[in-house]
Amino acid sequence: MSRIEGGCLCGAVRYRSGAEPVATAVCHCKHCQRQSGSAFSIIVGVPAASLEFSGTALAAFDDRGASGGAVRRRFCPRCGSPIVSEVEATPGLSWIKAGTLDDISWLKPALHLWCDSAQPWVALDPAATKFARNMPAG
Repeated sequence: MSRIEGGCLCGAVRYRSGAEPVATAVCHCKHCQRQSGSAFSIIVGVPAASLEFSGTALAAFDDRGASGGAVRRRFCPRCGSPIVSEVEATPGLSWIKAGTLDDISWLKPALHLWCDSAQPWVALDPAATKFARNMPAG
């Protein structure tokens, strides 16, 4: 994969990154459940400096994750699509919401985060790495 591109539901926000993904994950934390309106959020970590945005400027909601750390959740101000999160626990990385990618055919999440909050009816991939809460620092 040489380029990641995507955008919001209404098309007002577009983004791209020329960097290879650092990680692909499923986050089961309660905040991602609320933001996604689902049981989890599928996310793709890329170097923050590699992300370029065009179109309408993103709105932001400053949150505190279950760990107590800061999470900046950025979204389209027109249609409300969540686009990217910046998480204090992973400085230098931006977490793209995978549902906003133009092409997700390559995506296979390798990590499951916040499994302690996973809904009991969600089947976790036995081959994936799982963490009860966040990934260990470092």
